Amino acid sequence: MRLVLTWLINAIALLAVPYLMHSVDVISIKAALVAALVLGLVNTLIRPVLLLLTLPVTLLSLGLFIFIVNGFMFWLVAQWVDGFHVDSFLSAVGGALLYSVISWALSTLLLKNPDGQS
Repeated sequence: MRLVLTWLINAIALLAVPYLMHSVDVISIKAALVAALVLGLVNTLIRPVLLLLTLPVTLLSLGLFIFIVNGFMFWLVAQWVDGFHVDSFLSAVGGALLYSVISWALSTLLLKNPDGQS
């Protein structure tokens, strides 16, 4: 149940991004649900490999290159999912950052455990 709730929270966060950033567009709720699912799968399967491959650059940039990797994942999903569009790579980096902050805030507010554990 928690996994489905997390997926819905991520879809809501993805729907909120176009209201704050006009270079990202999500056409429908269905597109947001599909994009959130694909984004979760990409972040689970592809992102760790990319982080390992880019580890030297990430260390040299003191971790700032992770923003580029996150933006690439966001842009990649926008290329694959119909109804989810990002204007440019720079917009993808900003959209990924905004998406992460909104998703984190919603998860913090809505996924509290009664016993105080995460």
